[in-house]
Amino acid sequence: MAINTDKNVYTVVFAAIMVVIVGSVLALTASGLSDKIAENEKFEKQQNILYAMGVNSNVDEGSVNFIPANEVEDEFLKYIKKQLVIEGDKVTEDKEAYLIDMKKQIAISKTGETPKLPLFVGEKDNKEFYIIPMYGKGLWDAIWGFIALDKNMVVQGVYFDHKGETPGLGANIKQRYFMDDFTGETIMSGTRYKGITVAKGNNDPVNERKDDNAVDALAGATITGNGVSAMITETVNLYKDYLKTIRVK
Repeated sequence: MAINTDKNVYTVVFAAIMVVIVGSVLALTASGLSDKIAENEKFEKQQNILYAMGVNSNVDEGSVNFIPANEVEDEFLKYIKKQLVIEGDKVTEDKEAYLIDMKKQIAISKTGETPKLPLFVGEKDNKEFYIIPMYGKGLWDAIWGFIALDKNMVVQGVYFDHKGETPGLGANIKQRYFMDDFTGETIMSGTRYKGITVAKGNNDPVNERKDDNAVDALAGATITGNGVSAMITETVNLYKDYLKTIRVK
């Protein structure tokens, strides 16, 4: 007996079968790729951490080039000497501290509970770097990054990224010219841990002043810039007690 394909019931049944088939295929594909996805996420975090401390493949003044994925694991082991987890007064080493979800830990800190905060101690050219992960909110969605400090609490480098900021405006937080402005700035104001503000009209467009706790804002991206400022301040406050133990002046 021929099937009447003009009936609504046929359309509904056919659609349901296709949803099941396509869903099953997608689920199997995702399951098969889960290990590769996790590996890529690991490499990306390692690349970002190294970039913040100045280990990258940049070849000119404007590019943002990471250590290649097939090399980054070895480079990470070469330059990152310790991975620490700070939990209140307790500081322990953990070789997978870079996998800690900073978004989750910030949420925990806001409940009054003690978060587990990752911190990476790097060494390059006989100099120590303290690299701290950050997470915050931009105009449209999440922003995140890493900030590298020396023992004087002077920024040695940063890396920023975003999920959905406006192209050509807020998305420029990951551009080289913006990130480079942070190098040399201090998170201290006297003896107070202040952070760094992305400031409009700070009368320092070429960022010559390094003691003002400020960098010049991005044009047309006030809310994203405010998000970066808040993210850095919140990070400094979370890590402040530990940073006091390493600060030399």
